[in-house]
Amino acid sequence: MWKARLSELDFDETELSGVLDAIDSEWITAGPRTAAFEKAFARLCGTSDAVAVSNGTAALFLALKAIGIGPGDEVLCPSLTFVATAAAVIHCGANPVLVDICSLEDPTMDPVDAEQKITERTKAILPVHYAGIPANMRELRQLAKSRGLRIVEDAAHAPGARIDGRACGSWSDAGCFSFFGNKNITTGEGGMITTSNPEFAARLRLLRSHGMTVNSWDREKGRPGHYDVLEFGFNFRFDDIRAALGLAQLAKLDRINRRRKEWTGLYNELLSESAPDLILPFASIPGNKEPSYHLYPVLFPTSAERDSMEALLREAGIQTSIHYKPIHHFKAFTDIEPRVSLPLTEAFAARELTLPLYPSMRESQIDAIVTAVSEGRVRSTVKR
Repeated sequence: MWKARLSELDFDETELSGVLDAIDSEWITAGPRTAAFEKAFARLCGTSDAVAVSNGTAALFLALKAIGIGPGDEVLCPSLTFVATAAAVIHCGANPVLVDICSLEDPTMDPVDAEQKITERTKAILPVHYAGIPANMRELRQLAKSRGLRIVEDAAHAPGARIDGRACGSWSDAGCFSFFGNKNITTGEGGMITTSNPEFAARLRLLRSHGMTVNSWDREKGRPGHYDVLEFGFNFRFDDIRAALGLAQLAKLDRINRRRKEWTGLYNELLSESAPDLILPFASIPGNKEPSYHLYPVLFPTSAERDSMEALLREAGIQTSIHYKPIHHFKAFTDIEPRVSLPLTEAFAARELTLPLYPSMRESQIDAIVTAVSEGRVRSTVKR
């Protein structure tokens, strides 16, 4: 159906071999492969610990829970993100306070707007590395330090992304990653929490498995089967089949991100020539930021043109998406807080269209996509 899909898997015999080895080992729940994946991911992020969990949403929820976010607290987060960011705050019993983006060229959390929205109930800041573009973590860290706040990074889009050479996921109390099927590396479902606080890591491991002091792999290795439950936790465990996928994918991450960077550069070059009035966020990344190039967002001059282009590209067999409908536009949020004004977020979301981006793309596909965008805009102009 699609001549160019929005995203595609980067799997080969390496992933297949790893999964088969896990099955042949006769231990498929959380065990040695999960531990190996955690250690490898901690090395990637330069943190002392990484805790694998069932998905990225669970990572956000557990991280917030573990730093003590609870009823009546406020957590600053962007509205230009997947709904899970705010939902994790709400499921802790806290209130998400939505923050605007810096600009149409920099769609990450605005530290200035964040500071203006701090109250006596604010306990944490939850920035998102949107599309793999690192948020302004230096400014946000300074703000958090000056106001006594915690930080949790939503790094679902950002494995391998860096600021001043320091990995996203290591700038805060905890970094939260997702391994959903469209992410830079995937295990189908899955998530990871990175931290350099050993006590925090220990509590995360406790919470992800019912608060139990001894897990199944410990008992398999011969530890006594008696255990205590120190607090009522959750079943957010990872497993060794997905860890086998994760280890294979992690070994490819540098190549995956390099290829995404290459295709992003080609998009920028071609679209800057053929459609200079479009806003291309990845064309203006500061030199100290190294993105992971998870998505390729483009802003059209108007919402109407974006919508017509989405339909034209679909007719041409090119799959697109919108990242994102703002959280404060969803009924579930307006039922809680109906009066939210985020002008830059609203302008960005109304005009944004995400074009296909994945490592196995061909140059001819990008040429065809850019041509379809250019020709579609000409057709739209003629009709008007």
